[in-house]
Amino acid sequence: MIDLKGKVAVVFGLANKRSIAWAIAQRLSEAGATLAICYQNERLQRDADELAAELPSAKTFRCDVSLDSDIDAVFSQLAATYGKLDILVHSIGFAPNIKNAVLDTARDDFRVAFDISAYSLIALARGAAPLMTEGGSILTLTYYGSDKVFPNYNIMGPAKAALESTVRYLAAELGSKKIRVNAISAGPIKTLAARGIGDFTKILTAVEERGPLHRNVETVEVGNTALFLASDLASGITGEITFVDCGYNITGL
Repeated sequence: MIDLKGKVAVVFGLANKRSIAWAIAQRLSEAGATLAICYQNERLQRDADELAAELPSAKTFRCDVSLDSDIDAVFSQLAATYGKLDILVHSIGFAPNIKNAVLDTARDDFRVAFDISAYSLIALARGAAPLMTEGGSILTLTYYGSDKVFPNYNIMGPAKAALESTVRYLAAELGSKKIRVNAISAGPIKTLAARGIGDFTKILTAVEERGPLHRNVETVEVGNTALFLASDLASGITGEITFVDCGYNITGL
């Protein structure tokens, strides 16, 4: 059993109990980690507080990752509360007007999609690194639409591609500090974010039909992989994109 007692983990992007971030937070907590849960704004605070109440000793902190002032403030609060960080989970992705084709993406919508979905990982890693005095693990969530074209995924595909490249560059830059940076490419899951993707059920059906396991992945399976990557068992793994998609990514037409 993986033991994370004495470790402090901060999770960004926990929306509700159906979110991947919740499954990850649960698994980290069950392994003994102390959890900090970050929510975007006051509207989401009640949900965050209710979820945190289910995790022993978990606390909540407000942080809008589009604002450098919020990021600076939250890491100051984390430093004052815990003194250190060991694990950071970045489960954030957003694109306005995602239903628009890539060709029809407005310049400002492109900027927001890349800012929230990719640049925020850089900003959070920069805030976390000084607190990871004994090394650490930074995890983010991506999707196969970064590499292959999926219907209606649109500008999120290029944004996730940028995120995956960012993982590799951050891994190279932070390796000397014993900080590992990895991404999990989860298969399609019915989360709040997935609601914005048109005909999402067709993607779920394709995975069931073509994936080697002939089913869709469950959030707990993504949580299990995150737990492994966050632990010392994965001490030699960094800069990697780990697929947890019931094998769909290995299949051809």
